[in-house]
Amino acid sequence: MCYYMGRRVTRAEYNELVAFAKKVAFLNEELAIYKGFDHNDIPVLRYVPGTKDFEKVNMQWGFLPSKVKNDEAIKRFRFGYKADNGKWIPGYTTLNATSEELLNKMFKYAALHRRILVPFEIFFEWRHVQVVGVSGKLLKTPEKFPYMLEMRDKSEPHYFAGIYNETFNEETGITTNTFAITTTDANSLMRQIHNSKNRMPTILPPRIAEMWLDPSLDENGIPDVANYQIASAELKATPLDQEFLKSPDPHKCVKDPRVAELVEA
Repeated sequence: MCYYMGRRVTRAEYNELVAFAKKVAFLNEELAIYKGFDHNDIPVLRYVPGTKDFEKVNMQWGFLPSKVKNDEAIKRFRFGYKADNGKWIPGYTTLNATSEELLNKMFKYAALHRRILVPFEIFFEWRHVQVVGVSGKLLKTPEKFPYMLEMRDKSEPHYFAGIYNETFNEETGITTNTFAITTTDANSLMRQIHNSKNRMPTILPPRIAEMWLDPSLDENGIPDVANYQIASAELKATPLDQEFLKSPDPHKCVKDPRVAELVEA
């Protein structure tokens, strides 16, 4: 699933992000890489209600349902908690929303009425690889190796499809917009990389992105757009070192020699 993504930042955005650098996996004056599990505020595009215009607003990555109404409930929902009987109740990971689940209970209203676009330049996925240990035998647990994905054609923007919700915190009196990125079945290239789950974010070119934001898109059309699968030939995959986020420039981080080149089919 898509849990790390990057986008170019303006000087003003860079200055704002400096204050929150601990919640950004990587930041320099050109690029910010966001780590989903830190629930960052990320710029997204949405239609202005009652108009045909769209606006850029910041939303927190990690969809919250409306029933979550205070800080403690948010913590329990996202990270889990121990019930009165001592049983551990796991939390929910809602950074992504699978296309097959969009019209189910938690996501349905958002899918019907609160669709957004998430601008991106790059995103990251981890490939599970069986490696040989010091004994010369294959280790039972595969290692994970990161890849950077980007569009080959940068002449026009591409977006992740997303949905959002407005959650009112009864303790603070603050309404927070939280979102999830929609995912679809992996194409042939992404099946080689995200080979544990065979999923990928729903990446939309401008003409289809416009359809996703169109308020008239209904229950019949939503799954068609949410399941849109960008062609493998349109994506470029670059293998990275496992410690790429510690590099001064992740783009130039040398790949791990244990990772084989992909067949981009």
